[in-house]
Amino acid sequence: MPKYTTEDIRNIALAGHGRSGKTSLAEALLHKAGVIGHIGEVEKGNTVCDFEDEEKAHGHSLVSAICHLDHQGKHVNLIDTPGYPDFLGQALSALPAVETVAVVVSAQAGIEMITRRMMERAEQRQLCRMIIVNKIDAENVDVESLVEQLRESFGSTCLPINLPTGGGTGVVDVFSKAEGEADFGDVESAHTAILDQVVEVDEEIAMAYLEGEELTAEQIHSVFERALREGHLVPICFTSAKNDVGVAELLDLFAKLMPNPSEGNPRPFLKGEQEVHAELDGSKPVIAHVFKVATDSFVGKLGAFRIHQGTIAKDTTLHVNGDRRGFKVSHLFNLQGKDHAEVDAGIPGDICALAKVEEIEQNAVLTGSADDADVRFASAGYPMPMDGFAITAKSRGDEQKISNALQRLTAEDPCFLVDRDDSTGETVIRGLGELHLRVMLEKMKNRFNCEVETSPPKIAYRETIGAKAEGHHRHKKQSGGAGQFGEVYLRVEPRARGEGFEFADEIFGGAIPQQFLPAVEKGVRQVLTEGAIAGYPLHDVRVSVYDGKFHAVDSKEVAFVTAGKRAFIDAVQKAKPVLLEPIVNVEVVVPEANMGDINSDLSGKRGRIMGADTLPGGMMSIQAQAPLAELANYQSQLKSVTGGQGSFNMEFSHYDPVPPNVQQQITKAYKPKVEED
Repeated sequence: MPKYTTEDIRNIALAGHGRSGKTSLAEALLHKAGVIGHIGEVEKGNTVCDFEDEEKAHGHSLVSAICHLDHQGKHVNLIDTPGYPDFLGQALSALPAVETVAVVVSAQAGIEMITRRMMERAEQRQLCRMIIVNKIDAENVDVESLVEQLRESFGSTCLPINLPTGGGTGVVDVFSKAEGEADFGDVESAHTAILDQVVEVDEEIAMAYLEGEELTAEQIHSVFERALREGHLVPICFTSAKNDVGVAELLDLFAKLMPNPSEGNPRPFLKGEQEVHAELDGSKPVIAHVFKVATDSFVGKLGAFRIHQGTIAKDTTLHVNGDRRGFKVSHLFNLQGKDHAEVDAGIPGDICALAKVEEIEQNAVLTGSADDADVRFASAGYPMPMDGFAITAKSRGDEQKISNALQRLTAEDPCFLVDRDDSTGETVIRGLGELHLRVMLEKMKNRFNCEVETSPPKIAYRETIGAKAEGHHRHKKQSGGAGQFGEVYLRVEPRARGEGFEFADEIFGGAIPQQFLPAVEKGVRQVLTEGAIAGYPLHDVRVSVYDGKFHAVDSKEVAFVTAGKRAFIDAVQKAKPVLLEPIVNVEVVVPEANMGDINSDLSGKRGRIMGADTLPGGMMSIQAQAPLAELANYQSQLKSVTGGQGSFNMEFSHYDPVPPNVQQQITKAYKPKVEED
């Protein structure tokens, strides 16, 4: 068993925008705790957390990395998350494993896109939050102004728990009223502000405090932890990871004040439709959640998980998502970047890993009992991948190798998807941006020796209908021997968006024998896949077969498949067919001076401006909706307009009808294919 208890564990995710210094901070913390003897540098590719070849090549984190340290008798699990929008899925996947999200903000760059996204997501998931202002000793930084911006952006609950001194060469603890002269503000006032804030969560302690009673350390810890848990306090602390400023103080803060697993808000699991909570009891059946899957060159498939209930030791039988077969644990690991240290057992609240268990997948639930088959973990709410490349093998015969590589990569990244478009024959990889996709292609080449050609994919349009209509087709074929005969009459009517397909049998009097109705439906379903007007999948339609004819000898299944397909196409073409296009929510962050240009550009792309917010540092956030088809190469256009200062992200919103002129162009291009069919 570990030397530490559940109460000794601190699970903390380092989150924030790229280049804020998260990986360097993890490195400094590991060094200060005595885990490593030398501090690595991101630029040199020798840090504990950035160990993948692609991370070394790009010079920043691309996946979440797990490491751990011990300090003052506490066991701290750190998860270093990537900070670029293209890798947001990897950052979000770490949140279910921790009690605390430490959002790292560069004192030079200030509040950036991922700063806000991770603060919002942590709040939504009811996680404790803290802000670490890093690089406080850099040139031309205004830390006092940044603190005001943080409070404006994230609320007055954001309060310094220590303050910089000596122009960013040190920090002074305001929580314990340490002596020292701060670069801004004063220790006494900051100490009072913290206490005033935290005692508000407990009426009895608040009364004692207001009456001048000296609060005990236990009372202060109790209300501090509760204030964190309820989002009533977001402490701000200051560091320079590069120059070892505030690192020791941050370690003390983790050990003394951050919540342990029993103090954080419990993670809800779902059993059926009912919400249930695991108990931090080592004697109960295991419930653990897999939040990360990776492929390791030495141990194969690796699944990292957080134990929410029970104890996992060697020979423990676990079930993946309730699979009754189960498997026995042969090796259990603690992770230190790319290194794996075998451990005897994992206790409630801890983070461990298993290797070579092929059934393990991201977001899976591991249980100690097959009776918990229906226990599942709610999704982290990942953004939908919208950018895509159509890919083909560079070398003939590599198709199976590419398929295996893609299967491995999709298992590792919740925001990397592979689609097979039956209507176009394209294999399309989808991600959160071009950089995301390029990195995945690099992994395919480096790890699996697979190279592919890429091209822009077709936009995932959809077809539907706008009115009721009837269709008819008689299929009659005679070729000397037994012929083919089938005749179908059917009606189509639109269904509400998202209601899907419905097939109804309204035949009376045996006009079509029952044994041929599945064939009619099969023909109809072929059109649902292939499309009727432009070659795209058909959605949200009700089809009612109400009449037809058959021949006692010549009627066969194949005849009614063809008759059903042609009758359906006939009906759709009379039913005011509509082509739908994917609409995305777009958030564009640009300098205020570029706002007019961006608004005009988005409007020219058939976009609708939904709102705008003023951000600190002279930046504006523009929220809009626009057709995905109009946003090809938008990142490069944005960089050109803003001199590289603009950024954007997009998420799928809904489908809308395309304008008539666009529909006409697309359907016109498809007509020769219909005529050839």
